[in-house]
Amino acid sequence: MSLATTLRDLHVPGTPLVVPNAWDAASARLIEEAGFGAVATSSNATAAVLGYDDGEHAPVVDVLAGAARIARSVSVPVTVDFERGYRLKPGELVERFVATGAAGLNLEDSDPATGTMVDPGEQADFLASVRAAAGDALVINARIDVFLRKAGTAEEQLRTAIDRGTKYLAAGADCVYPIGVVDLDLIGTLSTQLEGPVNVVYGQGAHSIADYAARGAARVSFGPMFQRHLYGVFAASVLPALQAGRNPFTG
Repeated sequence: MSLATTLRDLHVPGTPLVVPNAWDAASARLIEEAGFGAVATSSNATAAVLGYDDGEHAPVVDVLAGAARIARSVSVPVTVDFERGYRLKPGELVERFVATGAAGLNLEDSDPATGTMVDPGEQADFLASVRAAAGDALVINARIDVFLRKAGTAEEQLRTAIDRGTKYLAAGADCVYPIGVVDLDLIGTLSTQLEGPVNVVYGQGAHSIADYAARGAARVSFGPMFQRHLYGVFAASVLPALQAGRNPFTG
């Protein structure tokens, strides 16, 4: 069984795949050693490691190299936040991405440079071309950014998310990711209305994994939250203790 097939099969509505987000090979190994069945990356977190801001500012060659280091460091499937594809044509995108050994990728539907939403038909065509080039070798997680970008009223955002998600699943996406949704009833509506697995973001833990499972979520991810938390402790506690002449390991 391929890693992509394993990853695809782990998306079960109501019994969500929990994928902690790594930012380098060391953090990926820790996630695997803790017993998680897959590793995700965060574009924000990996960009920070490379010395760049999020939003496709990091050179794609460095992003792909980082993905390859993570993928070869673990035996479980790795799914990579690949923003909107770094302006690669679908055929080249798939060829270069598959070479990393990663089993899946996120592709978002807003322009990282401007924050504007991409036309849904254009995005569906893009996803269909990626699927045609990849066959079953990659799990495509189609991000829906209308909630993140606050595109329209709350009612319009929901209608648009359902319309876009339906188009993306028809185009060959394995999963849809309406990022920015935190309301449990809204997650339940999306899980019911969309005929495919739905990925939600855990965020800062306002709700539990069980809460998301009860609303039909098939995947829960965390974005850059783990990295930010650990780096926050380093900046707010460890370094000030060292500057003050205290033991930085005991506070």
